[in-house]
Formats: sequence, C-alpha cells, structure tokens
Amino acid sequence: MLSPKRVGLFFGSFNPIHTGHLIIAEYMATQPELDQVWFVVSPHNPLKNRATLANDFDRLHMVTLAIDDNPRLRVSNIEFSLPKPSYTIDTMAYLHEKYPDHTFSLIMGSDNLESIHKWKNYNVLLERYTIHIYNRPGSAAGITPEHAKDVRFHDVPMLDISSTFIRGRIAEGLSIRYMVPESVYQFLDGSRLYRQ
Repeated sequence: MLSPKRVGLFFGSFNPIHTGHLIIAEYMATQPELDQVWFVVSPHNPLKNRATLANDFDRLHMVTLAIDDNPRLRVSNIEFSLPKPSYTIDTMAYLHEKYPDHTFSLIMGSDNLESIHKWKNYNVLLERYTIHIYNRPGSAAGITPEHAKDVRFHDVPMLDISSTFIRGRIAEGLSIRYMVPESVYQFLDGSRLYRQ
C-alpha cells in the first residue's frame, strides 16, 4: 500500500484525548479529499496555559493508545523537536521539508478560525493551505476570513465534552469511562495524571 499523500493535520494538546476528538478525526479521515488524519500533539500552544498540561510523552502515549487500531489515523510528535512555543506555520514548513510528496491541510474548530488572526503569520496559512472546519458551539459558523485560499466547512457530529471537563472529573475522583477510549481510560485509571 502506498503511503498517504493527502494528510489532514489535527493540532492540539489532547490533554487528554477524548471521544469527541476521535469522532472529528474519523469523520475527516473518511472525507474523499483526505487519505489520513494526523494528530499533531503540541508541547505548548502559545495561546494556552502550560501549567495545566500533562507531560508531553504521556499525552502522546494516550493518543497512540486511542488510535492504534485505525490505519486512517496517525499520531505525530513532530513539534517535540521544534522550538517552543509551537507555531503552526513553523511546523508546516518543517513537514514540507520532511514529507515533500505529501499535501497537507489543516483541521480546526470554527472557534479557532475566528481567532486565527492571533496566530503567527496567519495570513500565510490562509493563503497556502486548505482548512477543514468543524463547527463549535458558540462560534460563528460559515464565515470565511479574507485572503483564505480554501476553507471547507463540515457538519461533524459533536459531543459536548472537553479535556478540561475530563480533567476536572479526574481531579474530583469521578468516572470518565466512555468519555475517553477504553485504552485511555485504563491508562489514566492506573496513573496519577490530573489528580490533585
């Protein structure tokens, strides 16, 4: 089998990965314009508080556990070796060098599209890359920024769940079963991650 050429990049902290992330990734990976979706685990998103992040390799491990049996999904630690904090535009340049035969596009929520003007060199991202958008509650759906090359909106089924909510449940000693894949649940159940 030839290696995938058309890759959708799903950037995130995945702190931890949950069922909602997997629904989005699987939906996107089965779109005709994509061969595969890569979870790009970010060591530090400059727009988020690093203090709440679990160890980089624990988060990477949980994504690996979650998608291990799905050939359409892959995990990438590409940002672990890049300067911190992580900027999407720098990661894209590095990926082009490493995988010159691949075509990369971005996957993001509509809330991220609304705030993309805060990103480093955001205009270059909009001009160069196809961006696949899934609608997030509370954000304006269907609004395409000026200079965008190709923004595609997808009606992805959404779960009203977040990593923040899951971390809170763990800290309170409450069950997160079925909110995360069983393999991730077992890993977290046997660890001290996110516990007070």
